[in-house]
Amino acid sequence: MTLTRDSIETVNARLQRDSAFATALLNEAILLFLNGEPETARLILRDIVNATVGFEELASQTSKPSKSLHRMLSAKGNPTMDNLTSIINVLRKNLNVDIQVNTVSCA
Repeated sequence: MTLTRDSIETVNARLQRDSAFATALLNEAILLFLNGEPETARLILRDIVNATVGFEELASQTSKPSKSLHRMLSAKGNPTMDNLTSIINVLRKNLNVDIQVNTVSCA
């Protein structure tokens, strides 16, 4: 018999035990936003929040209601740049990472 595990559980477990993976996912979410794929970026941010700070703590640190944050980070969410910046800053501090953006020319 094959054992299966929910992919969300797998991602959450890895995010909790592997800080490099969490940092890479945050990097991927930011790259997706910058490259025009906000829906996927929001879903990745939601996964990171769930596995790290949690929505209640995020609400406390951003002074936004937890339900609003859940909506913002849904597939159809529409966070403002201010809210998105607040969310990313909380995650950045929680993961103890700095964000650096480099541009490269498209050849």
